[in-house]
Amino acid sequence: MPGGDAREAARTVTGSLETFPYLPELPARGPGADMIGRTAGLLVEVYAHVEPSGWRISDRPGRDTRRARSWMGEDLDALEEFTQGYAGDLKISAVGPWTLAAALELRNGEAALSDPGACRDLTASLAEGLRAHLADVRHRVPGARPVLQLDEPSLTAVLQGRIKSASGYRTHRAVDRAVVEGALRDLVAVAGDAGAPVVVHSCAPEVPFALLRRAGVTGVSFDFGLLTEREEEAIGEAVEGGTTLLAGVVPGVDGPLSDPAGSVMGVRTLWRRLGLSPGTLAESVVVTPSCGLAGASPAYARKALAHCVRAARSLADNPE
Repeated sequence: MPGGDAREAARTVTGSLETFPYLPELPARGPGADMIGRTAGLLVEVYAHVEPSGWRISDRPGRDTRRARSWMGEDLDALEEFTQGYAGDLKISAVGPWTLAAALELRNGEAALSDPGACRDLTASLAEGLRAHLADVRHRVPGARPVLQLDEPSLTAVLQGRIKSASGYRTHRAVDRAVVEGALRDLVAVAGDAGAPVVVHSCAPEVPFALLRRAGVTGVSFDFGLLTEREEEAIGEAVEGGTTLLAGVVPGVDGPLSDPAGSVMGVRTLWRRLGLSPGTLAESVVVTPSCGLAGASPAYARKALAHCVRAARSLADNPE
C-alpha cells in the first residue's frame, strides 16, 4: 500500500475488503518496511542489515533489524485495532524462500542463492519465523483464519538460472526444480500446522503453476496480463485440481479503470477457452490488483480495492 500511516492503511483495507482483509505493507517508510527487509525481520537466528548493494546477512541483530521489527509491530497493532470482532480469512504476506535467497547477500556480497547450505538455513529460519508470526496474528485476531501469501517474484528466474551474480557478468546456476519444490513444501507444511492455507504470488511471466501445485499450495496469485497460451493448460489442470486463482486484473498504478465487468472479461474468456464450467468461477477465482499498490496514489489504491470487489461480484453474478 502507498504512504506510511499504518492506521490509515489498515482502515482502508478492512473497510474495502470486508470478507478478505490483509495486513498492509508500507515500503515507502524505507529500509525495513520493504518486502525483503520486512521478511528479514521475521527470521529466527538469522539477521540482516542494509548495504549500498542491498540487504546482507549479519552475525547479530542491528538497527535495521530492530527497525523492521518495530514497523511490523506497528502494522499488527493497527490491524488488530480495525479487526475487533472479525471472523474470516485474513491474508498476511512474507517473501518466499527463493526470492529471499536471490535478494539477501552473503558476507562476500554474493546472493545466498549461490550457496545451497545458506538456502537451506534461510528456509529453516523463515519457517520458524513464520510459525511465530502466524501465532501472533491468531492471538491478535482470534476469529481470523490466516492465509499466508509467499511473494516469489524471482521464482521463475531462480528456476531458469537468470539471477545475476554480484559482478553482473554472470548468472547463478539454476536451482533444481525438486529442491525448489521441497523448500516450498516445507513452508506449506509449517503453515498447515497452524491451519493456514498458502498462496504463492508472482507478478513475473511464466509462473510455474504445476510446480506450485505439487508443492501443495492452495492458491496461485499472478498478473493476468502476463499469461500466454503456454500457461493455459497448466491453469486448467490447477483449477480442476482445486487450486484457487488470484487473478491480477486491476492495474496496480494510477490510471483509468474499466467497468467492473470489463475487468474480468478476460477471465470469462479464458474459462470458455479451457472448457471449464462457468459455475466454478466464483469459487475458483479471487479478483486482485495485478501486483502491489505501493506505487499508486492513496486515492487510487482505495478505488482499486473497491473495484476488485465490484469486479468479483460481476464475475459471480454473471459467470457467462
